[in-house]
Amino acid sequence: MNAQIFLVAILLDQALGDPKNFPHPVILIGKIIDFWRKIFLTDTHSFIQGLAVCIMTLTTTGLLVFIILYISDCNFLVQVYLLYSALAWRDLKDETAKVVEALMRKNLPEARKYLSFVVGRDTQNLNETEILRALIETIAENSVDGVFSVMFFAIIGQFINASYGMALCVWIFKAASTLDSMIGYETFHEFGTASARLDDILNFLPARLGGIIIILAGALTGCNVKRAMKVFLNDRLKHKSPNSAHGESAFAGVLDVRLGGGAFYYGNFEPRPSINLDGREPEIVDVTRAWKLLDVSCSLFAFVIISLSCKI
Repeated sequence: MNAQIFLVAILLDQALGDPKNFPHPVILIGKIIDFWRKIFLTDTHSFIQGLAVCIMTLTTTGLLVFIILYISDCNFLVQVYLLYSALAWRDLKDETAKVVEALMRKNLPEARKYLSFVVGRDTQNLNETEILRALIETIAENSVDGVFSVMFFAIIGQFINASYGMALCVWIFKAASTLDSMIGYETFHEFGTASARLDDILNFLPARLGGIIIILAGALTGCNVKRAMKVFLNDRLKHKSPNSAHGESAFAGVLDVRLGGGAFYYGNFEPRPSINLDGREPEIVDVTRAWKLLDVSCSLFAFVIISLSCKI
């Protein structure tokens, strides 16, 4: 049954993308975070306050998902929706495609606008090469927390409890990911430290497994595997985050493009090392290749998860 739920959820994601005209659980999680933030946050922005928001958000999310599953008696369609709405595979391609379409029309302002919806850096002064680099980086990074990690925690949940575990673990992970997105940047106040570190811990194994899967997918699409593995091993720890560079270095090695380097965030330049320094500058066609690599790698990961699901 769990393998069927997983397969139908993936097929729905590929057919429909992110549910636009239906209540999305991530929006609810955002409101839960805001609720607990108003209760615990004071002018001190302390670590303990952030930890309290983190714990209460995860607890509230877990309880809500459990109640939904309990009331519905773990209904098949309910479980499918909970897993489908957690995946960002199709949506990652759809959102980045808007940027590519604008670039193909030579409309840089529009490309920068659409890019600003999917990246955290300042986009208003980026040239075409910088936009393309940012696009491939976000596809690579979000392949981990938007797809691989969701699949990873789905199978972990099945091992914990065959009935409730899959959706429960997936949405506790998504709550942690949303916490990192909303308050993790406040680590300079220490308020977001707990959320940022939790996200690092939860993505630790999926990022590394994902990097290997991406290189295997590259082998299936005819890349230079020796070069891809070399770039991955050399550059996978070049970010401040312990996880972000794994997906980026794997994509950079497979596509043979240079990623990374510094960027402006909220008006301040943040220097970052280059990934695959000897690679070429990305071109528009490389985004199409990145989408193909995303599809093949996610399909491989899904195949592994479904195979494991059949044995549980």
